[in-house]
Amino acid sequence: MIEPLAPAPPGTPLPWGRPALLPVRPGTGRFLVLAGVFVCAACGLVYELELVALASYLIGDSVTQASVVLSVMVFAMGLGSLAAKRLCRHAAAGFGAVEAVLALVGGCSAMALYAVFAWTGDWGGMWGDGPRCLLVVFSLAIGLLIGAEVPLLMELIQRIRRQDAGGAVADLFAADYVGALVGGLAFPFLLLPFLGQLTGALLTGAVNVVAGGALVLGLFRRDLSRRARWVLLVANLTVLGVLAAAAVLVDDFEQAARHEVYGDDVRVAIQTDVQEVVLTGGTHGRPLSLFLDGRLRVGGRDEQRYHEALVHPAMNGPHARVLILGGGDGLAAREVLRHPDVRRVDIVELDAGVVRLARTDPALSALNGHVYDDPRVHVTTADAFCWLRRAPRQAPYDVVVSDLPDPGITASTKLYSQEFYGLTRRVLADGGRLVVHAGPVSSRPRAFWTVDATVRAAGLRTAPYRVAGRDAGFAGGPDRSASITRAPRDWGFVLAAAGTRPALDLGPGRVEPPLRTLTRAGLVADARAAARTRIGGLAASTLVHPRY
Repeated sequence: MIEPLAPAPPGTPLPWGRPALLPVRPGTGRFLVLAGVFVCAACGLVYELELVALASYLIGDSVTQASVVLSVMVFAMGLGSLAAKRLCRHAAAGFGAVEAVLALVGGCSAMALYAVFAWTGDWGGMWGDGPRCLLVVFSLAIGLLIGAEVPLLMELIQRIRRQDAGGAVADLFAADYVGALVGGLAFPFLLLPFLGQLTGALLTGAVNVVAGGALVLGLFRRDLSRRARWVLLVANLTVLGVLAAAAVLVDDFEQAARHEVYGDDVRVAIQTDVQEVVLTGGTHGRPLSLFLDGRLRVGGRDEQRYHEALVHPAMNGPHARVLILGGGDGLAAREVLRHPDVRRVDIVELDAGVVRLARTDPALSALNGHVYDDPRVHVTTADAFCWLRRAPRQAPYDVVVSDLPDPGITASTKLYSQEFYGLTRRVLADGGRLVVHAGPVSSRPRAFWTVDATVRAAGLRTAPYRVAGRDAGFAGGPDRSASITRAPRDWGFVLAAAGTRPALDLGPGRVEPPLRTLTRAGLVADARAAARTRIGGLAASTLVHPRY
């Protein structure tokens, strides 16, 4: 039984709406509203994180994408709160409608972004391309709907039992923030690893529409007309049906989209604990390509050109002990082991799934020469930065090969920092050499020469060089939305040593089998070509001030 509202003294503001006619006691009703706030807040944060994660995967540069999503969404939440003032007279119906639309938009957002990326690629225009434009649209729409929740919920909770505004706000936001915590933890630890981005978003939308519909149709149904109840019920069931149908078709959709992105010869597509790994080709004479999180990492047509240029200039000198940072595909190790006097190769790779694939996939293991069966090769699954901090100094390395992702990718920034190269220098033997994959020179010269400046800031002398490669027709760098005309046409490397500047040469040692793509004359010519692109005066990139 709801207590009647006391008459307001003259001059006081009008009370919050009329009392709700609840089927339960006010205390129970209040608890159910706060539980609904909790669930809706968890779903809202999952939508937000989903947009950030998918945009970073599809477009690249996670800092920029996170900034766009967060800023647009918070701005839209303010607009949504203002717009919801007009719905407060019909708070129950308004909240039910907002949740149904939010569940549909948020649940389908991941599939829509992936579809636009796969089938349209580049739209052009002021936002640059379709995925970026759609990212802003979804951030704006979801922010508007999330912002509209708070005024409507405040109205509903005050209709159950009046209390001072401060207390009501405190209760409402406490449930909201705790729900956000649960949603924020559920996304990376439950939804993403077990369900994936697409199915996780669809399930979140289903939970959202069930929670919103149950709260309105169960608790506040007497506030709705018969027609409004039926309309809301049909709308919720329709949204659930759409999400369920999408969940049933999500595997076929993902397979079709993946083939649209990578081509028809996708052989392996797995989600490891670290990233998505896709293998294409490798059978019936087709070249094998390896994609990590959608970026071309190994192009079968040109991988030997890349790996010979990465490894062999650094092997000019003592090379009994070699450390490879990254390179879980085993291809850099294959080149190292072409020198018969190598005694030990240590590989530090973050993703155990890549190593497992390099051991077991017939095409990839054949391409890397089955290096993981060689007793001289030892693998450690670890972050390269953390491993270097703990690395023993009693047995330094003659050669360190940094075969890591592009420096423009946010997750790799610390692996191209002055601190990282300082740690690498500690594990180098006297006269030891470090070689760094520094990204393409022709398309991103500033990033390449920033790597060179950063290595020099760590106390090493450098000899930069490049090697030309075939146009991959696929953006291999940090910006996946780049058109194919911007795909890298070369690879840049920085050879470094402590004390004296390293000699850029191939050395007199025997290589078995002989090199196929790299010659001494070509190496010198490519070094001169790289030098002509030099950008002077660049500052080093550090952990607290990344400059890529």
